[in-house]
Amino acid sequence: MTLDIAFAGIVNGLMSGGIYVLVAVGLTLIYGVLHIINFAHGSMLMLAMYGVYYLFKPPLGVDPYVALPILVAGSFAFGYVLYRGLIGRFSHGKDENILLITLGLSIIADNAALFFFTGDTQTIDVAWAGRFVEVGPALIPMPKLVSFVASLALCAALGLFMAFSDTGKAIRAVAKERQGARLVGIDVENIFAISYGIGIACLGAAACLLMPFFYVSPSSGHAFVLVAFTIVVLGGMGSFAGALVGGLLIGIVESLGGLQFGEQLGQIGIPLVFILILLFRPVGLFGSR
Repeated sequence: MTLDIAFAGIVNGLMSGGIYVLVAVGLTLIYGVLHIINFAHGSMLMLAMYGVYYLFKPPLGVDPYVALPILVAGSFAFGYVLYRGLIGRFSHGKDENILLITLGLSIIADNAALFFFTGDTQTIDVAWAGRFVEVGPALIPMPKLVSFVASLALCAALGLFMAFSDTGKAIRAVAKERQGARLVGIDVENIFAISYGIGIACLGAAACLLMPFFYVSPSSGHAFVLVAFTIVVLGGMGSFAGALVGGLLIGIVESLGGLQFGEQLGQIGIPLVFILILLFRPVGLFGSR
């Protein structure tokens, strides 16, 4: 592998890592507040991608980037109602019940998508999808560059929201000590629902940024959620900074592995990173005991 090829691989890996960051941030937010793994994360991403696809199709013809605020708002509302009406109501405060409910939701969503949308892969064709930006020896597709910049901007906006808004401070308080948050008057169940809604809203944004260069099928979300789990563990469970650094690192590992071993074998680098982190630093890069 020459230096030019390696540089191009790193640049393209960073572009893919931007989307991984956005998916992983939603997952790590849900874990950081609710302390559970959301097994329905990949299925929710898949449903959001179908939302982008059908908004783009005639007669609506809504551009994926124009659809971003629509999908973000709709995904937040969907996640909030889902937690309030189903997950929070039937979990009875037990984490193991939430795990089973989200696993059941994933199975239902995947099979419902297969029934209503069939198993065919669907894509959208935007006019600017074939444009490239030259960065040294690397050619970056315009949709990937836009998705990278937009993903980091959205993550920065979410970080500012968490740091300075009253709701963000309440979310951090509940994540740190939920019983103490109750004692000072914070509606913990409402914060749980808001956090879950924000996590799903991140998937709505990721779907809008993905569809110009990716495809959707009833199983397309699973590939991203497996990567997102690895990123969350790599960066540290519940760490926003860890999700950012971990997403970019995994994107680079996947890209360089694909160049070295081929597209199929290149994926082996991701579980290897996962295993190494568990062996040598189980708390992750930015995690704490």
